[in-house]
Amino acid sequence: MDRRSFLVAAGGTVAATAALSPSAQAAPPPSAGDRVRFNLISDIQGDLADFGRALDDLAATNPDSAGLGIVGDITPRGYDFEYDAVRSTLDKHPHPAELAWVIGNHEFYVPKWRDPDTLAQDTWPNGTTEESLFASFYRFTGRNAVYTETSFGGVPVLCLGTERYSHYHDPQLWDEVWMSDEQFGWLEDRLAHWAQRRTPVMVLTHHPLPNTVSGTQRQSYANEYLQAERLLTALGKYPDVFVFTGHTHYHLELPDWTVRRVVPGSGNLEGFTVVNTGAIETGWRDDGKGGEETTTRALNQGLQIEVGARDVVIKARDFATGTWLKQLTVPLHNAA
Repeated sequence: MDRRSFLVAAGGTVAATAALSPSAQAAPPPSAGDRVRFNLISDIQGDLADFGRALDDLAATNPDSAGLGIVGDITPRGYDFEYDAVRSTLDKHPHPAELAWVIGNHEFYVPKWRDPDTLAQDTWPNGTTEESLFASFYRFTGRNAVYTETSFGGVPVLCLGTERYSHYHDPQLWDEVWMSDEQFGWLEDRLAHWAQRRTPVMVLTHHPLPNTVSGTQRQSYANEYLQAERLLTALGKYPDVFVFTGHTHYHLELPDWTVRRVVPGSGNLEGFTVVNTGAIETGWRDDGKGGEETTTRALNQGLQIEVGARDVVIKARDFATGTWLKQLTVPLHNAA
């Protein structure tokens, strides 16, 4: 069974928060001496028990967290009742007031099911419209766009996402990300805005960038973005951009959990930082035979980010064992 088939087959059982508009501005960045701490997770995919454990652990280790980002695959398939189950779990556990939601590929898997109990990929889309899938995400997040800017304690956080589910537009495609000229223009504007203010920017996007973090050297991850070069060109100019991606479910113990990605011709020879967010549900790894396989050890991992005036500290956390796995300090190039 390939990975896509496994993820679809496993999708069976299983608080809206207002976000700033795409053009909104975050609060002023941290001043000298202040440090802002927030957390990032991804790939809940119906594993609500581990989601609850992660929330409890985050509240214990970072009780004053300025925000929580969920970097895609909020649900296993994108049904409204699955979003409601996430909301219910969130309401039962402590969590920051500021939340940033990113759309993932699993938010588009309803069309593969005739009903919640009957997988029917041969009759895709089973009467489900593309518009209804986005409407469910918007209802849950309280937004009207997949891309938005919010603030975690004054740190700007940009959420990116696909504006099409590609299989509706090309039968040869499935989960590939498509971004409009408007989203690219907005991203370029916000990155330039914060660079002029010598402020680091956190970018959250579910799908990994090619040739960056663990697993992304594989050919299967080479075409996650239909406009990958355009996206890399936009990001590559800025050494104080931090991009956080999910989707792979690779463990954070791996040595390439975070990398610097240099984009040729960008003028930024030091590149920008890319970080794997781990996952809440099911670990994956390279099987050594050209494919991937699930790991035998349960996965429930995420990140704590600490932003100061001169550096950013990235810490990997294992929620299942309640232990820190590793940490990296990245000096800011344009420290105010």
